[in-house]
Amino acid sequence: MILRNRLLGALIAILVAGTAHAGETGVVRCNGFNLLDKLAATDPGLHDRIVANAEKIENGNAVLWKVERAGRAPSHIFGTVHLSDARVRMSETTRRAIKGARTIVIENSDLSPEAAAKAYQEAEKTALFENGQTLDKLLSKAEFEKLQRSVRGTPESLRPYRPWIVSLMLTGSECERQRVSEGALVLDMTVAEYARNHNIPLAGLESTQEQLAALSSIPDDEQAGILRANLALADEADNLMETMVQVYLDRRVGALWELQLAFAEKAGVAAKDFASFERAIIVERNRKMRDGALPHLDKGGAFIAVGALHLPGKTGLVSLLREAGYTLTAIE
Repeated sequence: MILRNRLLGALIAILVAGTAHAGETGVVRCNGFNLLDKLAATDPGLHDRIVANAEKIENGNAVLWKVERAGRAPSHIFGTVHLSDARVRMSETTRRAIKGARTIVIENSDLSPEAAAKAYQEAEKTALFENGQTLDKLLSKAEFEKLQRSVRGTPESLRPYRPWIVSLMLTGSECERQRVSEGALVLDMTVAEYARNHNIPLAGLESTQEQLAALSSIPDDEQAGILRANLALADEADNLMETMVQVYLDRRVGALWELQLAFAEKAGVAAKDFASFERAIIVERNRKMRDGALPHLDKGGAFIAVGALHLPGKTGLVSLLREAGYTLTAIE
């Protein structure tokens, strides 16, 4: 029961983080450093490969795009990071874009802990193994022991759970969770709060239940690979957060995915273990987000905010919206 409550608490914190009003904690920085900078000194070959691959990704150097089509008021699409660090707040350029919005659309339509809790209860059956499989059979003895230490769980409490739900508990850093628990808003919720404060209609592109269904659809062996990567990097949580902040501030959106694959590789997890993750969590969700965004864009004057990882690439939202007949121009 204790672990179940921790899983539920972690899920709520991750998916609807920062629904309270931001306080002074929003300016607190976690004690981390940029791992990409460290790679430049310790593994320059890998660093150069990440940078080179990121530069090849289409539409990977902007987080704010103007979306236009004849006969409609211009809209904007904005890439966020799900962090509460004060440095990733909306820029003045982004604030000018959101100021004239008729409708604001964010990634997740479930804006309350109650909604997340309900979604968890509905998806809980997909979080448990079937046919006698257990988590300790998918991990090595050392990995399972490290997991127990990391989440303060007992073998009995951890064994029944599939890797995807346990991975959620390893997402983020203690510092980030502390900020959120004290009322700091993640960037997505800053956008949502702007809508509420200015009486602008607010909509969502997907539900928490849909997000969880996408995670649970990944095969268990690939889930285990992702969990191994998360475990190997468990002690780097603050550094990973700082790296994400720096990459985002530099508007190197294309590097976010390359960094994830590179860090997993250094942890001994092959890129193939992320194939289903990429398909289910990025590619397929991009198409669903595109379909959800089109009615708002057709009306004009929409400001749409989604995770920055959904913007770049051939199957990213920028490319998908261009294919749908819109002109997209990088603003920032």
